[in-house]
Amino acid sequence: MQAELLRVDQSRSPEERIRPERSRSDCPVLLSQRLVLRKPHEEDIDALAHLANNANIATMVSRMPHPYTAKDAADFVRRAANGEIGKCVYAITRMDNGEFMGCCGLEPQEDEKTLEMGYWLGEPYWNRGYTTEAAHALIDMAFRTREIDQIDARCRVTNIGSRRVIQKCGFQLQGSGMVGSLALGAMVPVEWYRLDRKTWVSLRSWGDIR
Repeated sequence: MQAELLRVDQSRSPEERIRPERSRSDCPVLLSQRLVLRKPHEEDIDALAHLANNANIATMVSRMPHPYTAKDAADFVRRAANGEIGKCVYAITRMDNGEFMGCCGLEPQEDEKTLEMGYWLGEPYWNRGYTTEAAHALIDMAFRTREIDQIDARCRVTNIGSRRVIQKCGFQLQGSGMVGSLALGAMVPVEWYRLDRKTWVSLRSWGDIR
């Protein structure tokens, strides 16, 4: 986005106000109870290739090839570092041991007031609340440091786990459509969800919607 947030809107509540530029980088390291979200490193390549080479993951996201090789992982890390994949791309890692578990990120949309959130988590880490925890951290950062009105998220209609994450974060269903799947080489049906700033503020106590 061209309009990075350099001012504080005094008319907004403290939760809505944008933090000064000096207190953040464009994509700061994010901490939650169990996770550290940071930029992907070359040291992640082996774990990234191992976890992403899974049809159960690749067929549920739009731009992940399958099979997924170490070369694909190295290219992903390079493009993330160069800003070629969205605005902020994060490696999801465990706080206690630094273990790489997956990725999440934000991508600007054409209207400059909307970001789209994406994520995937390695199958060994499913059903433990990690994805929701990472999404909460990403959403909070986005609304606090960007002059955006809303965040969008999409999931395949068959992806029950991803839909659950999206709904736990307060997103509301907007409609459905079709997107291309690189792994499947076909168009697949998806649901489109949106979380606006006003709703985020009202749901800021995430414990109320877990």
